[in-house]
Amino acid sequence: MDALLEWIQSPSHLRKLSRENLQPLAEELRGRLIQAVSQTGGHFSSNLGTVELTIALHYVYNTPEDRIIWDVGHQTYPHKMLTGRLDQMSTLRQVGGLSGFPRREESVYDAFGTAHSSTSISAAFGMAMAAKQTGSQRKAVAIIGDGALTAGMAYEAMNNAGANDCDLLVILNDNDMSISPPVGALNQYLAELMSGRFYAEAKKMGEQVLRNAPPLFALAKRFEQQTQNLIQPNTIFEKLGFTYTGPIDGHDVNGLVDALQKLSKEKGPQFLHVVTRKGKGYAKAEADPIAYHGPGKFDPAVGLVSAAPSKQTFTQVFGQWLCDMADKDPRLVGITPAMREGSGMVEFSKRFANRYHDVGIAEQHAVTFAAGMACEGLKPVVAIYSTFLQRAYDQLIHDVALQNLPVVFALDRAGLVGADGPTHAGMFDIAFTRCIPNMSVACPADENECRQLLSTAYAQDHAVTVRYPRGAGAGVEPQKDLSPLPFGKAEVRRQGEDIAILSFGPLLYEGLKAAEALNATVVNMRWAKPLDLEMLKTIAQTHDRLVTIEDGTRMGGAGAAVLEALQDLGMTKSVLVIGFDDAFTEHGDPGLLMKQYELTAPGIQKRIQAYWPDVRVEPLLKRVV
Repeated sequence: MDALLEWIQSPSHLRKLSRENLQPLAEELRGRLIQAVSQTGGHFSSNLGTVELTIALHYVYNTPEDRIIWDVGHQTYPHKMLTGRLDQMSTLRQVGGLSGFPRREESVYDAFGTAHSSTSISAAFGMAMAAKQTGSQRKAVAIIGDGALTAGMAYEAMNNAGANDCDLLVILNDNDMSISPPVGALNQYLAELMSGRFYAEAKKMGEQVLRNAPPLFALAKRFEQQTQNLIQPNTIFEKLGFTYTGPIDGHDVNGLVDALQKLSKEKGPQFLHVVTRKGKGYAKAEADPIAYHGPGKFDPAVGLVSAAPSKQTFTQVFGQWLCDMADKDPRLVGITPAMREGSGMVEFSKRFANRYHDVGIAEQHAVTFAAGMACEGLKPVVAIYSTFLQRAYDQLIHDVALQNLPVVFALDRAGLVGADGPTHAGMFDIAFTRCIPNMSVACPADENECRQLLSTAYAQDHAVTVRYPRGAGAGVEPQKDLSPLPFGKAEVRRQGEDIAILSFGPLLYEGLKAAEALNATVVNMRWAKPLDLEMLKTIAQTHDRLVTIEDGTRMGGAGAAVLEALQDLGMTKSVLVIGFDDAFTEHGDPGLLMKQYELTAPGIQKRIQAYWPDVRVEPLLKRVV
């Protein structure tokens, strides 16, 4: 029984504990964390690394009055467990359960909603300045990882905050890891700072010896003051206006409490460098923090077990295509913003190391970097999650499209992503990319089409996005060659009467199922931009009712494109647009959510019959494949 943990219903209870109880509490918390995540799946190694830091923060600061903002937020499970949500951990990332990230509507202790990286300092600085303006004594603390610190937004915030007098503490959680191995000059710089720990330890040992000889100790201190700037120049953080402390051991809970208590009394922007280990306390996660970053359910006694081979995922299809096309074309370069594993680029990074570029968590830079390469005759392929492309929208318009550069954007995690919830859902990319001149939008329906449309996109002399979902699709075996599909052309997959279902992307197979009962025509549109206007005109001339289906937002999406095209063609038709409504999706099992949002075959059929009550359900007639 976790006696200490069970007693704590809120941080106010935590603050009543003696200092001697904090380390035992950390052990209980880590044990309960392992138990909880093994049963639900979720972010794991990052949470194991922040147990002591979480305890120390809530022990020192008067939360929720004081604001704690966690960058990204996938390391907040200990925070949730200490803030009254321990009994709900079995519902983590499930429909109707706890979010895997901080969420303001979930708890008053979740001061700011996060899930995308590098936002914490800006938000905490805003809160600190608001407190100053209103005369509040409230403190604001931002916890940011070394991976997230590579993004420009973090430095924009620090540049601004460092020039202002406010009660802001930035804590760098330095675990030498993002999701992929760390890259860049900043990582090297942090490693150099960490090497200063050896100097600090040597100094501590020297002080213990010299304290027994006061004259020598005094002389040593004077010497240290005179030479400190020579051997330890100001850090970059001090140059930005922050008072730097560290590095300190992030797993020494009492040492963390001492440091935080001191810093909480200081004025002006403060920066605390904390060194932690991802996966701390679970040997298998310590040995392989990448594998244990976001595992599914597992037996803690056994660890992760290789699953039996299943259907090939869209991500794997992309990774294989990238290698095959690179073999064929020496101009191809692959770019990722710190998502090598998630985007299926591990093999490419090994085989084509000189053509592989991990730019860190820096989506804006990734896009403009690709544009620069394209200007010089190379063929960049940017592998990026749909939700993260949002972060580089100006660069997409200004640096790529305006200059009409041939960059392929492989948009993984398009549509509903499941347990990660609304922050990671790729619902908006059709809407925000199709409105940009010089850009095309491909929507493959299955794994083979994904490979073919990637080849089609690569062959173009302008920017193209190829969007595909997380996981596997219909299970269509990809072809071995690199032959493309016709650019901007659709295909009829089933011939019916009266109703025509125009499908954009993987919902094609749900549309085909629904069409069997409705005797509807089904068209695999393949492209949201350009639309196949010839096909659309033919279908509109031969069918009275049109239905569009897509795993994206209805507003501004592919269905909206069809409506615009019909208007331009001067054709008036009854059209039902099916997709995600004007609301953020929830987190949970993707299958359950697709049923909830009526984007399965029964749901599509139900929507059609509700929109046109006179529609009859009949056996299928004829079929074109």
